[in-house]
Amino acid sequence: MASGNLFILAAPSGAGKSSLIKALLERHQDGSMQVSVSHTTRQPRPGEQNGVHYHFVSKAEFEQLIAQNAFFEWAEVFGNYYGTSKQAIADTLQQGIDVFLDIDWQGARQVKKLMPQTATVFIAPPSRDELLRRLQGRGQDSADVIADRMDKARAEISHYHEFDYIVVNDDFATALAEVEALVISHRLQQTKQASRHSRLFAELLKQD
Repeated sequence: MASGNLFILAAPSGAGKSSLIKALLERHQDGSMQVSVSHTTRQPRPGEQNGVHYHFVSKAEFEQLIAQNAFFEWAEVFGNYYGTSKQAIADTLQQGIDVFLDIDWQGARQVKKLMPQTATVFIAPPSRDELLRRLQGRGQDSADVIADRMDKARAEISHYHEFDYIVVNDDFATALAEVEALVISHRLQQTKQASRHSRLFAELLKQD
């Protein structure tokens, strides 16, 4: 069995990354791809299930995993830890399942260093005005929070050149088709296909 592919999707808040991943998984419900389930020390929110949305662990457990070098990448955000387990990713890839990591450019840099074959994708908004409109359209944040998100977005976007692929999410259907196309093209690389179809090529090359 050929191993799965590891994809990183990064984007500023409001670019539509999570919606694209969700729509892609809805198109492919054959078990061939999934989103990585991160570890976190924050408390579960209503409706969240352990092992489905996150692996919820204590701070002591998380710090023990850090000491064991168990994470591809980890970070502390607003007093809580978040991390991507090496073993969980490896186990899933070994089953031939593609895995999507929803992380920022810093995490992408760390993972790419450890696994250079990882395909990295940056999702960009079509314009600053559209990004602002999307953030304001949520109706959840104050003007100060939105301004802070715009500043963080600019910092995130400044690292676009570090990624293998760029998808501009102007028209959602087009952006989804582009993400799907790059996933499929990555699966069709020679090394992947040679491993997946080794018996076929052995048969085709057999001398009569």
